[in-house]
Amino acid sequence: MIWLEGLSYLVTILGFPAAIFVIVREERLRRENEASELHRNLSEEYDNFLRMVIDHSDLLLMSRTRLADDLDEEKRERVEIIFRILISLFEKVFILLHRQDMEGNAQRRWASWQDYMTEWCNREDFRSLLPKLLEGEDEEFRHYLLELSEQCAAMQVPAENKIGG
Repeated sequence: MIWLEGLSYLVTILGFPAAIFVIVREERLRRENEASELHRNLSEEYDNFLRMVIDHSDLLLMSRTRLADDLDEEKRERVEIIFRILISLFEKVFILLHRQDMEGNAQRRWASWQDYMTEWCNREDFRSLLPKLLEGEDEEFRHYLLELSEQCAAMQVPAENKIGG
């Protein structure tokens, strides 16, 4: 009977920490899976956005750094609506994924979204509409995107300084 009591102490001493370790590990895996699923869903939304851009290929949103000056009012309105949809997606991504202390997979996921934002902020027409597009948006997101936009604008070479320009 004494050996059963000793065995129960051994199980308690070893089993309890092992159970805690398993629970913590499973919780970490669950959170990582949720974050991956969230990223996958947001990426799918961006893919849908790009399909919409393709559907409006007459606007040439993917082939220029700025809109043509000869766009009529209807096309300009469509561009603004498309940009508003993009801002909405970027704000959702910012609120859900951006943290000050990111590392590992979270940092990698955020970096891919930051690349998308930078790509669009490199467009002169997008930057010029940003103050209007960001009205009423999350203040932290607004500040982040305006700062990114300013960095992109500062890196742009003026046309008169380009070779052959």
